[in-house]
Amino acid sequence: MNSDLRGDVVVVGGGVVGLTTAVLLAERGLRVRVWTREPVERTTSAVAGALWWPYRIEPEASARTWALRSLDVYGELAGRPEVTGVRMVEGVMGGTDPDAVGSWTAGRLPGLRAATAAEFAGPAGLWARLPLIDMSVHLPWLRGRLEAAGGTVQERAVSALTQADAPVVVNCTGLGARELVPDPAVRPVRGQLVVVENPGIRTWLVTEDPAGEMAYVFPHPRRVVLGGTAEEDAWSPRPDPAVAEAIVRRCAALRPELAGARILEHRVGLRPVRDTVRLERDSLPDGRVLVHNYGHGGGGVTVAWGCAREAAGLVAAAASG
Repeated sequence: MNSDLRGDVVVVGGGVVGLTTAVLLAERGLRVRVWTREPVERTTSAVAGALWWPYRIEPEASARTWALRSLDVYGELAGRPEVTGVRMVEGVMGGTDPDAVGSWTAGRLPGLRAATAAEFAGPAGLWARLPLIDMSVHLPWLRGRLEAAGGTVQERAVSALTQADAPVVVNCTGLGARELVPDPAVRPVRGQLVVVENPGIRTWLVTEDPAGEMAYVFPHPRRVVLGGTAEEDAWSPRPDPAVAEAIVRRCAALRPELAGARILEHRVGLRPVRDTVRLERDSLPDGRVLVHNYGHGGGGVTVAWGCAREAAGLVAAAASG
């Protein structure tokens, strides 16, 4: 590796994309620092429903490739769910054609089939076994894996990427890239969730009604994440009580056992949506290497490992060149 790139790498952004990218770089022998404005547990990623599925992310072909690379990793991590937060869970994706999904997953998701009427009352549904990630466990685990590889996480806000004091800077700032790059193409799509006690639900469900209202139920051992919304260009981080009531009502209509479940938490996250993910090498004004890895929309968890691998490759290419 080129000696002038052998020093620190600063990854700006401590969500799932930033941490995963930092892990791969550190495990390749680089000295990595993650700079994050918020504690890892309070990033946008911490709010994610986190079912593996390429949702609101473009370009579609690249997203599917990154997703399948990530699927391999999540499949391994699911062997230690209590440590990594990753479990393989069965459920129904409403309005989805099993044949269409099978064509791009190329046999990587065994057991895909049409949902039965008892499993899903809608006109079409896909039964699948997918990774479901508990972000309250997974994000701290990623931080621990980074630290085990010699990396660090530092809570610090930046007003410009040039403030990062390293020969290589990796921009994983998500929605923050709108101001930091600046890149007006990245914009928020607001998602609101409700977390309730788990009354015994073991399978997940995702559906959308003709009016475009989403409902999803993501069960974890002691709680269930209920969603959700997709509000374009909405910036408010505050939960809306009326929206929360509607979410619970829609989900309880699908899973009646949720009616009356004790509410544990309300969450809001701003998905960093862009017409296309920006994953490319750039340079800072002083010539230092800058690698962008942002704009993953609602698919950040789904593509994190695939995008991290590509970003790490860009860093390596810059070093060798």
